[in-house]
Parts: sequence; C-alpha cells; structure tokens
Amino acid sequence: MSSLTTEDLATLADQIKQWGSELGFQQVGISDIDLSKHKDALHRWLQNGYHGDMRFFEQNLDKRTQPELLHPGTVRAIAVRMDYLPPDASFAKALSATDKGYISRYALGRDYHKILRKRLKQLGDKIKHQFADSDFRPFVDSAPVLEHALAEKAGLGWTGKHSLTINKDNGSWFFLGELFINLPLPIDKPVEENCGSCTACMTICPTQAIVEPYVVDARRCISYLTIELKGTIPEQLRSLIGNRIYGCDDCQLVCPWNRYAKISTEADFMSRPALKDQTLLQLWSWDEQTFLDNTQGTAIRRIGYQRWRRNLAVGLGNAPFDDAIVNALQRARDEACVLVREHIDWALAQQHASKVSMSRTTSRLIRTIEKGLPRDA
Repeated sequence: MSSLTTEDLATLADQIKQWGSELGFQQVGISDIDLSKHKDALHRWLQNGYHGDMRFFEQNLDKRTQPELLHPGTVRAIAVRMDYLPPDASFAKALSATDKGYISRYALGRDYHKILRKRLKQLGDKIKHQFADSDFRPFVDSAPVLEHALAEKAGLGWTGKHSLTINKDNGSWFFLGELFINLPLPIDKPVEENCGSCTACMTICPTQAIVEPYVVDARRCISYLTIELKGTIPEQLRSLIGNRIYGCDDCQLVCPWNRYAKISTEADFMSRPALKDQTLLQLWSWDEQTFLDNTQGTAIRRIGYQRWRRNLAVGLGNAPFDDAIVNALQRARDEACVLVREHIDWALAQQHASKVSMSRTTSRLIRTIEKGLPRDA
C-alpha cells in the first residue's frame, strides 16, 4: 500500500468509476468514513421509537457511524447507484385502479440486493487484481450501514425531506450500494441540497409518516407496514393504505426532481407480468405455492405468504364494494391464520359499510330523480 502515490490513487479512482460504469452502475462516488455528524440524529430517531419493530436498528450503533468497526481497515467507501425505474411503471393508472394491487416499482423485478452485491464484488475483484494488498467488503442494505449518508458524502446526491437520496439530474428512482475499502482514494465532494422550501413529499404521504423534514416515523410508513411489520397493521392506518399491497412510492412520485429520472435498461428490473396490474382478487386466489413460484427471485418473497395475504386483505377491504370480494374473503376466513383472519374481518366490515353507503347514495339519487318527474311519469 505504501508504494501507491497520490497520482496512483487518483488514476485508480478514475479507473474504478470507469469499471463501475461498465458493470452497469449509473454513478460511482468515493467518500471518507467520518459519519460522526449523523450520530445524534440517529439516536433521537431511535429514542422516539420511529424504527417501530425494526429492533436491528438498536444493535451495532457504533458500527453504523464508524464503518471501520464494521470492516477493519476501511478508510474509504465507494458508493454506487443503479437506476431501477421500469419503462412501464404506469403509476397513476395503477394507483387509481382500486381493484388492483399496487406494488412498489422497485419490487416488480428481480431482487436488487443480489444484483448490486454481485457487481460490487466484481468491482472489488478488479481493484484487488490491480492492487493485491487491497481489501474490500460490499454492502447492499444488508448490514448496519448509513447508505444515504455515504451516498451524500460521495456526491451521488443529497438527502431529501423524505430521507431518500435525490440526484439533481436523475431524480431518486435508484438503488444504492457501498464497497468498503482500505485504500486512501481521493474523495468526491458532496453536492448542494436542492429541496428548498418544497414539502410535496410530506404533504402527499397518505399516512403522514414524514413527521418533520428528513425524519420518517416508520410506524406510519406504508412501506414499513406492508413489508417490515410482522404483526397486525394498526386499524386506524388500514384505510389510508388503499390498494398498496407491497411498499409505497407516493413521496417519490410527487418529487419535482423525478421529472429528470431515467428509465432503467437493466433487464432484471423489468416488471414481471404476474405481479404488475393484477387485480386484488387474482392475487388473493394464489395458494402458497403459487405465491412462491411467482415471487421467486424477488424482494417480495421475503415477507412470506401470510403477510402477503394480510396486505391483500387490507387492499380488498379498501376496494369498492363487490360481491365477489365478499365471497372470496368469507371462503378464506375459517382456514386463515389468526393474523390474516383479523384483517379479513376488518375487510368484510369495510365492504359491508361500502355497500350500505352505496345503497344510501342510490336511494338519494332515486328520490332526487322522482321529485323532478311529472306526477304521471
């Protein structure tokens, strides 16, 4: 390592970015590993209980803000991003079709964890091939790593008020990954924050989970409720979830910077027909084996069949009244596990309320029409 000059390291940094581009990353940046300024905010977030049931956030706190403890010898983090927005996202159509299940667009294709990790390892191998003394470890949302903080320091973008990374020229529809390395590479400069006075993401959030700029209460976040939460979805939040059965994209959809987002050309991130634009009833009809078959290789599979059914039950409860929905829920109720049955009962009550409301609206309409008709009509 001592034989590497400043010029050697600068040349290598340029080479790393070129290799990253060849491996399919849209951007590569390099940062130091001083994350001390994030320590207090992380502690406040945890003290407020905003992490919900994600107890793993309470563990390895020192490692989150001191990457060298996570991988000894680390002096730099190579941060990368990869676009994932599929060309057929059709957000408005999917969210407005309340009889269909909405799945966050990042999850419609192959699980990004495996793809990015594999390519980060390939990047590390290229570096090691050139410098045998180099030592690295790749991370993709799989360890106590403050990935948005590192992306920000590496110049990939700034942290938006929804807590996601935003790039001025590419929006926020991208995955992040990191390669911890023991080479003192030259670092990139952070970019200026450009959210300004905009609070669109905070306003649009269906459950008002962004409790203050840059702070998300996961306990109210639809992504947490439909993915991370293992138990019962709080009843007061169920009707706000709508037809979102896995994740939520609303805060990104409304972000002005996403007008500059780029469509992904990565084949693995293309939408799978079995998951996209399917009706809630079609998805509800899947048995466990069908669920496993249709979600093989995707991020969805990790929530398991029962939580998938829990989420679908909430979606069916929020759908317009339909005898077919009621019948399907009733048929499944007796054999459902306790978790799913509770949400089925709620959904049935919602469907009944929707039917009553629809009946009253129809009656009012008939009375209004009759009042305007001639007596002999």
